[in-house]
Amino acid sequence: MPLYGTRDIATVMDRSALMPNFSTDTWELPRAGILQVMYEIRQEAMVSLIPSALHPTIPPTIVFCLTHAPTSSVGPFTMAEVRVGCRAGGRPRGFVARCYVDTEEAANELRSRWGYPAEVADVKLRTGYDRHRGTVVSGGTTILEVALQNPEPINGGDIQYLPAVHVARVARDGAEITRIVQVDPDYVFHKADRGKPLMLEFDPAAFGVEGADAWWPVSASYAVADITMPHIRYVLDPTKPAIEGVERVG
Repeated sequence: MPLYGTRDIATVMDRSALMPNFSTDTWELPRAGILQVMYEIRQEAMVSLIPSALHPTIPPTIVFCLTHAPTSSVGPFTMAEVRVGCRAGGRPRGFVARCYVDTEEAANELRSRWGYPAEVADVKLRTGYDRHRGTVVSGGTTILEVALQNPEPINGGDIQYLPAVHVARVARDGAEITRIVQVDPDYVFHKADRGKPLMLEFDPAAFGVEGADAWWPVSASYAVADITMPHIRYVLDPTKPAIEGVERVG
Protein backbone atom coordinates (compact mmCIF):
# COMPACT_ATOMS: atom_id res chain seq x y z
CA MET A 1 0.00 0.00 0.00
CA PRO A 2 1.37 3.45 -0.89
CA LEU A 3 1.95 5.94 1.91
CA TYR A 4 0.08 9.25 1.84
CA GLY A 5 0.76 12.48 3.66
CA THR A 6 -1.24 13.16 6.80
CA ARG A 7 -0.67 16.90 7.16
CA ASP A 8 -3.73 19.05 7.78
CA ILE A 9 -3.46 21.91 5.28
CA ALA A 10 -4.95 24.21 7.91
CA THR A 11 -1.42 24.29 9.36
CA VAL A 12 -0.19 26.21 6.31
CA MET A 13 -3.24 28.24 5.34
CA ASP A 14 -2.34 31.27 7.48
CA ARG A 15 0.90 31.68 5.46
CA SER A 16 -0.53 30.73 2.07
CA ALA A 17 -0.61 33.19 -0.82
CA LEU A 18 -3.79 34.51 -2.40
CA MET A 19 -3.50 34.48 -6.20
CA PRO A 20 -5.84 36.36 -8.54
CA ASN A 21 -5.75 33.40 -10.96
CA PHE A 22 -3.37 30.73 -12.28
CA SER A 23 -2.45 32.66 -15.44
CA THR A 24 1.02 34.22 -15.45
CA ASP A 25 3.71 35.06 -17.95
CA THR A 26 7.18 33.58 -17.70
CA TRP A 27 9.86 35.48 -15.73
CA GLU A 28 13.49 35.51 -16.79
CA LEU A 29 16.17 35.43 -14.10
CA PRO A 30 19.54 35.43 -15.93
CA ARG A 31 22.75 34.09 -14.40
CA ALA A 32 21.22 33.24 -11.04
CA GLY A 33 23.29 31.49 -8.39
CA ILE A 34 21.67 28.37 -6.92
CA LEU A 35 22.89 26.53 -3.81
CA GLN A 36 21.18 23.18 -3.14
CA VAL A 37 21.92 21.04 -0.10
CA MET A 38 20.11 17.73 0.49
CA TYR A 39 19.78 15.80 3.75
CA GLU A 40 17.88 12.73 4.80
CA ILE A 41 15.32 13.23 7.56
CA ARG A 42 14.17 10.62 10.06
CA GLN A 43 11.22 8.58 8.84
CA GLU A 44 9.05 9.17 11.91
CA ALA A 45 7.92 12.54 10.50
CA MET A 46 7.89 11.83 6.79
CA VAL A 47 4.10 11.60 6.30
CA SER A 48 3.20 14.34 8.80
CA LEU A 49 5.11 16.99 6.79
CA ILE A 50 3.12 16.74 3.52
CA PRO A 51 -0.58 16.98 2.54
CA SER A 52 -2.62 13.89 1.73
CA ALA A 53 -2.38 14.52 -2.03
CA LEU A 54 1.33 13.66 -1.90
CA HIS A 55 3.45 10.59 -1.13
CA PRO A 56 6.68 10.70 0.91
CA THR A 57 9.96 9.68 -0.65
CA ILE A 58 11.79 6.67 0.73
CA PRO A 59 14.23 7.46 2.18
CA PRO A 60 12.64 10.73 3.28
CA THR A 61 14.62 13.82 2.30
CA ILE A 62 14.73 17.56 2.76
CA VAL A 63 16.32 20.03 0.35
CA PHE A 64 17.64 23.47 1.23
CA CYS A 65 17.65 25.68 -1.85
CA LEU A 66 18.90 29.27 -1.96
CA THR A 67 18.71 31.28 -5.17
CA HIS A 68 20.27 34.67 -5.83
CA ALA A 69 18.88 36.48 -8.87
CA PRO A 70 21.20 39.42 -9.66
CA THR A 71 18.80 40.72 -12.33
CA SER A 72 15.01 40.72 -12.47
CA SER A 73 12.12 43.03 -13.33
CA VAL A 74 11.88 43.95 -9.62
CA GLY A 75 15.62 44.20 -9.02
CA PRO A 76 18.05 41.73 -7.46
CA PHE A 77 16.77 39.35 -4.80
CA THR A 78 17.69 36.21 -2.89
CA MET A 79 15.23 33.45 -1.99
CA ALA A 80 15.46 30.51 0.42
CA GLU A 81 13.26 27.42 0.23
CA VAL A 82 13.10 24.27 2.31
CA ARG A 83 11.53 21.49 0.27
CA VAL A 84 10.33 18.22 1.77
CA GLY A 85 10.93 15.41 -0.71
CA CYS A 86 7.68 13.92 -1.98
CA ARG A 87 5.92 12.52 -5.03
CA ALA A 88 2.79 13.64 -6.85
CA GLY A 89 1.67 10.30 -8.21
CA GLY A 90 4.98 8.91 -9.47
CA ARG A 91 6.67 12.26 -10.10
CA PRO A 92 9.30 13.66 -7.68
CA ARG A 93 8.47 17.02 -6.14
CA GLY A 94 9.49 19.18 -3.17
CA PHE A 95 6.79 20.47 -0.80
CA VAL A 96 7.37 24.04 0.41
CA ALA A 97 5.45 25.04 3.54
CA ARG A 98 7.18 28.44 3.87
CA CYS A 99 9.99 30.31 2.17
CA TYR A 100 11.84 33.59 2.58
CA VAL A 101 12.84 36.37 0.19
CA ASP A 102 14.96 39.43 0.93
CA THR A 103 12.81 42.06 -0.83
CA GLU A 104 9.12 42.84 -0.54
CA GLU A 105 8.84 43.38 -4.30
CA ALA A 106 10.16 39.90 -5.15
CA ALA A 107 8.07 38.28 -2.41
CA ASN A 108 4.95 39.89 -3.87
CA GLU A 109 5.79 38.63 -7.37
CA LEU A 110 6.35 35.09 -6.14
CA ARG A 111 3.20 35.08 -4.01
CA SER A 112 0.79 36.59 -6.54
CA ARG A 113 2.08 34.90 -9.71
CA TRP A 114 3.21 31.44 -8.51
CA GLY A 115 1.59 31.11 -5.09
CA TYR A 116 4.78 30.80 -3.06
CA PRO A 117 4.26 31.12 0.73
CA ALA A 118 6.92 33.84 0.74
CA GLU A 119 7.86 36.06 3.66
CA VAL A 120 10.51 38.76 3.90
CA ALA A 121 13.75 38.08 5.78
CA ASP A 122 17.48 38.71 5.46
CA VAL A 123 18.56 36.05 2.95
CA LYS A 124 22.12 35.86 1.64
CA LEU A 125 24.05 33.60 -0.71
CA ARG A 126 27.83 34.01 -0.64
CA THR A 127 30.28 32.23 -2.90
CA GLY A 128 34.01 31.62 -2.53
CA TYR A 129 36.86 29.44 -3.72
CA ASP A 130 36.50 27.02 -0.78
CA ARG A 131 32.83 27.33 0.18
CA HIS A 132 29.41 28.46 -1.04
CA ARG A 133 27.21 29.46 1.90
CA GLY A 134 23.58 30.47 2.34
CA THR A 135 21.96 32.06 5.40
CA VAL A 136 18.52 33.23 6.48
CA VAL A 137 18.08 35.63 9.40
CA SER A 138 14.57 36.47 10.60
CA GLY A 139 13.83 38.73 13.55
CA GLY A 140 17.53 38.87 14.38
CA THR A 141 17.82 35.08 14.64
CA THR A 142 19.61 32.80 12.19
CA ILE A 143 17.05 30.21 11.11
CA LEU A 144 19.11 28.58 8.36
CA GLU A 145 22.78 28.27 7.51
CA VAL A 146 23.93 25.70 4.97
CA ALA A 147 27.03 25.37 2.83
CA LEU A 148 28.86 23.46 0.14
CA GLN A 149 32.48 22.84 1.11
CA ASN A 150 35.44 22.19 -1.21
CA PRO A 151 33.69 22.81 -4.55
CA GLU A 152 34.69 20.78 -7.59
CA PRO A 153 33.52 21.60 -11.13
CA ILE A 154 30.88 19.35 -12.72
CA ASN A 155 28.52 19.47 -15.69
CA GLY A 156 25.21 21.25 -15.10
CA GLY A 157 23.46 18.23 -16.57
CA ASP A 158 24.44 16.31 -13.44
CA ILE A 159 22.18 18.51 -11.29
CA GLN A 160 18.47 17.89 -10.79
CA TYR A 161 16.15 20.36 -9.10
CA LEU A 162 12.84 19.18 -7.71
CA PRO A 163 9.83 21.17 -8.95
CA ALA A 164 8.27 22.99 -6.01
CA VAL A 165 4.72 22.36 -4.84
CA HIS A 166 2.97 24.52 -2.25
CA VAL A 167 -0.50 25.34 -0.98
CA ALA A 168 -2.09 28.54 -2.29
CA ARG A 169 -5.53 30.12 -2.48
CA VAL A 170 -7.04 31.47 -5.68
CA ALA A 171 -10.10 33.58 -6.40
CA ARG A 172 -12.69 31.69 -8.43
CA ASP A 173 -16.35 32.56 -9.05
CA GLY A 174 -16.45 35.06 -6.21
CA ALA A 175 -14.96 32.67 -3.67
CA GLU A 176 -11.57 31.25 -2.66
CA ILE A 177 -10.46 27.72 -3.44
CA THR A 178 -7.34 25.98 -2.16
CA ARG A 179 -4.94 24.18 -4.47
CA ILE A 180 -1.42 22.79 -4.47
CA VAL A 181 0.45 24.75 -7.14
CA GLN A 182 3.30 23.13 -9.06
CA VAL A 183 6.22 25.31 -10.21
CA ASP A 184 8.84 23.71 -12.45
CA PRO A 185 11.28 26.32 -13.82
CA ASP A 186 13.57 25.78 -16.80
CA TYR A 187 17.36 26.08 -16.39
CA VAL A 188 20.22 26.81 -18.78
CA PHE A 189 23.50 26.14 -16.94
CA HIS A 190 26.67 28.22 -17.23
CA LYS A 191 28.72 26.53 -14.50
CA ALA A 192 28.24 24.03 -11.70
CA ASP A 193 30.07 22.67 -8.65
CA ARG A 194 29.57 19.81 -6.26
CA GLY A 195 31.04 19.42 -2.80
CA LYS A 196 30.52 18.33 0.78
CA PRO A 197 27.13 19.35 2.25
CA LEU A 198 27.14 21.15 5.57
CA MET A 199 24.23 22.30 7.73
CA LEU A 200 25.21 24.66 10.54
CA GLU A 201 21.76 25.93 11.56
CA PHE A 202 18.20 24.90 10.79
CA ASP A 203 15.00 25.89 12.61
CA PRO A 204 12.27 23.58 11.25
CA ALA A 205 9.45 25.56 12.89
CA ALA A 206 10.53 28.75 11.10
CA PHE A 207 9.98 26.94 7.78
CA GLY A 208 6.73 25.27 8.82
CA VAL A 209 8.22 21.76 8.92
CA GLU A 210 8.19 20.96 12.63
CA GLY A 211 9.54 17.47 13.25
CA ALA A 212 11.90 17.47 10.25
CA ASP A 213 15.12 16.14 11.76
CA ALA A 214 17.81 16.56 9.09
CA TRP A 215 20.35 14.05 10.27
CA TRP A 216 22.30 12.62 7.30
CA PRO A 217 24.04 14.69 4.58
CA VAL A 218 23.41 13.48 1.02
CA SER A 219 24.66 16.01 -1.53
CA ALA A 220 25.43 19.64 -2.25
CA SER A 221 25.65 21.56 -5.53
CA TYR A 222 26.08 25.14 -6.65
CA ALA A 223 25.28 26.41 -10.12
CA VAL A 224 25.00 29.57 -12.16
CA ALA A 225 22.07 29.28 -14.53
CA ASP A 226 19.51 31.25 -16.49
CA ILE A 227 16.18 30.50 -14.81
CA THR A 228 12.84 30.83 -16.55
CA MET A 229 9.97 30.89 -14.10
CA PRO A 230 7.21 29.05 -15.96
CA HIS A 231 3.59 29.28 -16.87
CA ILE A 232 1.62 27.31 -14.29
CA ARG A 233 0.60 24.07 -15.96
CA TYR A 234 -0.81 21.89 -13.17
CA VAL A 235 -2.48 22.32 -9.80
CA LEU A 236 -3.72 19.66 -7.38
CA ASP A 237 -6.71 19.34 -5.10
CA PRO A 238 -4.97 18.98 -1.70
CA THR A 239 -7.67 16.64 -0.38
CA LYS A 240 -7.35 14.01 -3.13
CA PRO A 241 -4.52 11.74 -4.30
CA ALA A 242 -2.57 13.52 -7.04
CA ILE A 243 -3.62 11.05 -9.74
CA GLU A 244 -7.28 11.92 -9.01
CA GLY A 245 -7.03 15.59 -8.08
CA VAL A 246 -4.75 16.96 -10.80
CA GLU A 247 -6.08 19.87 -12.87
CA ARG A 248 -4.45 21.13 -16.04
CA VAL A 249 -4.32 24.93 -16.17
CA GLY A 250 -5.34 26.67 -19.36
